[in-house]
Amino acid sequence: MSQLRIFSYLPNPRIWKATIAARLCGIEIEVRGASPTDLQSWLWDFDARPLSSAEQSAPADVRIGQTGFKGVKLRKTDAFLEAHPFGTVPAAFSPDGKVGIFESNSIMRAVARLGERRFPLYGRDAYEASRVDSFLDASLVFARDGQNYLLSLLGGTVSAEIQSRARDALTTYLAGIDRALLPERKFLVGDDVTLADICFVAELGLFFNERTRARVLEESGLVPILEPALIDAAHSRAIDHFTRLRKHPAFAPDVEPYLAKFETAS
Repeated sequence: MSQLRIFSYLPNPRIWKATIAARLCGIEIEVRGASPTDLQSWLWDFDARPLSSAEQSAPADVRIGQTGFKGVKLRKTDAFLEAHPFGTVPAAFSPDGKVGIFESNSIMRAVARLGERRFPLYGRDAYEASRVDSFLDASLVFARDGQNYLLSLLGGTVSAEIQSRARDALTTYLAGIDRALLPERKFLVGDDVTLADICFVAELGLFFNERTRARVLEESGLVPILEPALIDAAHSRAIDHFTRLRKHPAFAPDVEPYLAKFETAS
């Protein structure tokens, strides 16, 4: 029996936070989900599953989606909304389905706490744990502006202003990561992988979706933010850290196949 169940659209780099942490600390998790399009025809619940044709036409439990599912009719049970009051995915559950854990950083923290005796992903003392939290909190601004930017690219509504906010957020985030790795640190906190490193790889990995919308950018008179010549030179330590970690045995099963499709197309 898994120690944590996660329901989400797939693939989703923010799920990596939990799956990478689970590999490192020996926690069994179950991931359920489908593509964003297919997820519109799922029952959103602890026992999430595809709906039958008859169930899809029934009026019960219909809610209007927000953010990535904005305006879409979604079938969310009362139990799902009781466990997840914001109604979003990824959505994690305790084994009995009664406790909901939402937001990818919090789901990752739950995995780390479940496996803390095997691998100290949250640091080795209160000070290291608090420093890890500092990196996770700093990632939130980048995560918010980055998501708004990627959704605008997907919807064809990108503007110079939206991209500028995303660029500023990414630049600030990478600059902090770069400084944290001075002079020749291998990890952001302590002497081994922590949640700070995992979050960094997941959030930057998600941003690679920009590369699938080159035509939208061109039609809008914009250039990609993730231009290697622009990013690598200014934040070489951060980019090198990402490159090392993506090859790590706990990271590679998620990160490598996901990024390969962008790198082949670029």
